[in-house]
Amino acid sequence: MSPTSTTPPLTGTFHANAISSTFAFAVRHSGVFWFRGSLADVSATLRADPGGDAPSLEGSAQVASISIAEPEAMRASVLGPQFFDAADHPELTFRSTAIRFAPDGTAEVEGDLTMRGVTLPVTAGGRYDAPRLSGFGEIMGLELHTTLDRRDFGFDWQAELPSGGDGVSWEVQLDIDLLLVREADDAGR
Repeated sequence: MSPTSTTPPLTGTFHANAISSTFAFAVRHSGVFWFRGSLADVSATLRADPGGDAPSLEGSAQVASISIAEPEAMRASVLGPQFFDAADHPELTFRSTAIRFAPDGTAEVEGDLTMRGVTLPVTAGGRYDAPRLSGFGEIMGLELHTTLDRRDFGFDWQAELPSGGDGVSWEVQLDIDLLLVREADDAGR
């Protein structure tokens, strides 16, 4: 018989460390390179009740905190009405409806993502690292990836390339990396 290992049940409340956590996106531009960006002002909370209820994850990001490696005019365009429309929709939010953490470290999170005032269900997969002690206290990691069609959220702008085809892909990759730290008053469990 081979030995088996189990992951202890996840309990408690963990908050994302804003400095070490990232919300990033990438979209193909002109069919030849990735246009990338990230949001710096982010928050996330993972809660798991000791009673065995499924864990929940909520998060948000401030659109104005976007970081892109482009001239200021491009930043204004990305924050403008053709894309994020930050003046009318300053925040992106997510609230989970189901979370599955497998013993092998894989994770799947389903939930509702809101961008530009549109809320739609999304599913993201990735991995998690179970809670452990560190110099920051008790921490865990959660890494999630998904692909969205930006038109579903009202990002309809498009330009045809002179050689044909779309200037900006309709598909957008989202990558979320969270360093989650247990709430200080929750350490006793």
